[in-house]
Amino acid sequence: MRAFFLLILSLFFSIGAQAAIEVYEFDSTEQEQQFKELGSLLRCPKCQNNTIADSNAELAVDLRNKVYQMTKEGQSKHEIIDYMTARYGNFVTYNPPFTIATSILWLGPLSVIIIGFGFIFLRSRRDKSSNSNQEWGAVQEARLNALLDDQKTKQEAQEEDS
Repeated sequence: MRAFFLLILSLFFSIGAQAAIEVYEFDSTEQEQQFKELGSLLRCPKCQNNTIADSNAELAVDLRNKVYQMTKEGQSKHEIIDYMTARYGNFVTYNPPFTIATSILWLGPLSVIIIGFGFIFLRSRRDKSSNSNQEWGAVQEARLNALLDDQKTKQEAQEEDS
């Protein structure tokens, strides 16, 4: 009875281990290399942070099959990328081209860095100039001496009282 229970339990847990493995056959090593490159260059529109080669989403499987079909038909890498961007937009590629729409993505971080360093530079120059303009004058010296003398007389008066 115990052996039967262990057998049923092991069969139950082994069901998930039977995952489908996709096998693609190519006519040449160039086609296989192109398929692998495109699998790592194209992004899954559903997962957004996975390539179509890494994603298990149904859409990624469909895109892999389409890339495989187009590769087997002899289409070039650029033709396949153009087809995917025409259908899914520039988002489907990890390196979107420089266009007016994507210029904020390319120039935004650079402009933030330049503005930040410019702000730091101007701020440090302003602090140096404001420190040099505050010269220690005779009026400030006399006031300091008066405060120090007043403090000494208060301390002497407290010592005499005690």
